[in-house]
Amino acid sequence: MMKLPPAPPEAAVKFCSYVTASPTPFHATANLVTRLSSSGFTRISERQPSDAPLTAGGKYFYTRNQSSLVAFTLPPKPSASTAISFAVGHLDSCALKLRPISKKTKGGYLQVGVELYGGGIWATWFDRDLSLAGRVIVSTPNEEKGYTSKLVKVDRPMMRIPNLAIHLDRTVNENFKFNKETEFMPILGLVEEAMNAPAEKGEKDGKDVTGQGEKHHPMLLAVIADELGCAVGDIQDFELSLYDTQPSCVGGLSNEFIFSPRIDNLMTCFASIEGLIGAVNSPDADKETNIRCVILFDNEEVGSVSHHGAESNLLPAFVQRMVTLKDYENLGYHQLLANSFLISADMGHAFHPNYESRYEPNLAPRMNQGVVIKTNANQRYTSTAQTTFLVRRVAKKAGVPLQEFEIRNDSSCGSTVGPHLSTHVRTVDIGLAQLSMHSIRETSGSKDVESYIKLFESYFDGFGEIDRDLKVD
Repeated sequence: MMKLPPAPPEAAVKFCSYVTASPTPFHATANLVTRLSSSGFTRISERQPSDAPLTAGGKYFYTRNQSSLVAFTLPPKPSASTAISFAVGHLDSCALKLRPISKKTKGGYLQVGVELYGGGIWATWFDRDLSLAGRVIVSTPNEEKGYTSKLVKVDRPMMRIPNLAIHLDRTVNENFKFNKETEFMPILGLVEEAMNAPAEKGEKDGKDVTGQGEKHHPMLLAVIADELGCAVGDIQDFELSLYDTQPSCVGGLSNEFIFSPRIDNLMTCFASIEGLIGAVNSPDADKETNIRCVILFDNEEVGSVSHHGAESNLLPAFVQRMVTLKDYENLGYHQLLANSFLISADMGHAFHPNYESRYEPNLAPRMNQGVVIKTNANQRYTSTAQTTFLVRRVAKKAGVPLQEFEIRNDSSCGSTVGPHLSTHVRTVDIGLAQLSMHSIRETSGSKDVESYIKLFESYFDGFGEIDRDLKVD
């Protein structure tokens, strides 16, 4: 009798559900907000800080641009040694984004104009079942000049970027290249079908009052309106991305892998929030004297330079808010930062058996063998002897194995939000090992999810005491 594979790890299954429901940073943020709210965290606002007094022992979160998130807890008993335990990551992934004017027609096909976001492995987007998701600005019913931002996710396949048949290009398997502007345009439908479609609903007085029909295919707008339950004429603007409709899943002979889009870097987002929630619900939660804080940024894949990226004032503004609280007003902004610590968490590169020569043999992490510490002498990663020592103490406490990663001298590594933030606070770069980074479908280890959560939980559950054992100016 054939032996059945073991059941998938529970944490991996939950992660897959999160990713499938989060095709854009807007959805990824909204789903974490739901998780935090159900765990007793209170929503507050950056724009009206006086409306929500913060109290010792409180649990809070706020968002910016619907695509970045700050979640934090205040210690029940603040002290003169109180600092901030930060864990940070990013919510965005490489994607194709609908252009502001996307309507295109050629040879009887309806096509949509897209722009490349980030440094994706774009060849992997060919012949995939694609759909649309994002946020839409719509008119608010029954309110004069009222507008709101709604999330939309079309769950059925709507478009595809087809490969050219091998019969028309016999060299395709030897050197596959394509023009990203002219040969990488999704097909949405057929012109003939669109012409025979019934009149679009929702136009006010028979007019396209917002002019969106001049920019985008009317049938596409009708689908969006139907998903939102509004009229086409209510759509004012939107930010939409293409995504692969195939769900995230656990796979492999023994369910040892996760096959999924956007592992980079929704894995960190999921695990850090789960770790924070676990820490504040632990029996020793009241003993922690540090402020615990998770910050998840947008736009890391394109340089972090935005109002909601790591180069913004999101972290400094949070610190400034803390020192205005009565319990911490004697610490001062710079003193609080000097005593704080930051884990920059992003996915790392697992050893690939087909490309052994691309790795430094002693520094090639494996999946399902623990969290990866990432170092780089040129500061593409921020880890130092001091910061790696402290994260090793955290991992030992949690019982989580660690691995090391450095790039070869004849290669160039990627980067993280860490270098942007290490100018403010002591920082270490960590992650999990994965394959196919920046592909439309990536691969990671299913057992590593629980290790990642445990490390964050351990970090948030007593880092203040661990940090006090090491004296380095």
